[in-house]
Amino acid sequence: MAKILLQRLQETFGDAIVECGSCQGDEWARVPRDRWHEIAKFLHDDARCQCDYFVDLSAVDDPERPSADGGRFEVYLIVYSITKKHRIRLKTRLTDESPKVATLSDVWKGANWAERECWDMFGVEFQGHPDLRRILMYEEFEGHPLRKDYPANRTQPLMPYREGTHDKLGPFFQDEGMPLNRSPREDERPS
Repeated sequence: MAKILLQRLQETFGDAIVECGSCQGDEWARVPRDRWHEIAKFLHDDARCQCDYFVDLSAVDDPERPSADGGRFEVYLIVYSITKKHRIRLKTRLTDESPKVATLSDVWKGANWAERECWDMFGVEFQGHPDLRRILMYEEFEGHPLRKDYPANRTQPLMPYREGTHDKLGPFFQDEGMPLNRSPREDERPS
């Protein structure tokens, strides 16, 4: 059913649809970064598309992807039409080490928090976003933890515990698994 969406996008935008396909019944289209907002807005506003339901937005980090293929980050959007019963995934590749793309929060209100999460976890900046700040990590957190080059055992600056809260560290020591980015105190280290 969503093949209608792919046909509609190709009719309207022609060469701006870089690549498209279907994987197990889910249709997708890759578009250039500079046309991302325009094409997403078309999916929302066009009478034959009517993708009025925002499903998801996130990113994929693939540092081994050749830069000639478009860069290491790919942002994707999944939208659905409640009346037409079709869905599509829209993708765009970001070439910079400091990736940027236009916000979609003015098209779908639900994109606001998803873009904040994508920025927080991957470092993708959504230009024009009304309130782009951390949503999952604390403000002093340095870096973006879902990037492939982020070291898993990196120690972060920590906020002091609030009075009356637990003063214990995470349940794991270095030899027991992920230390939750906290170094154990001397008296808690295994002997």
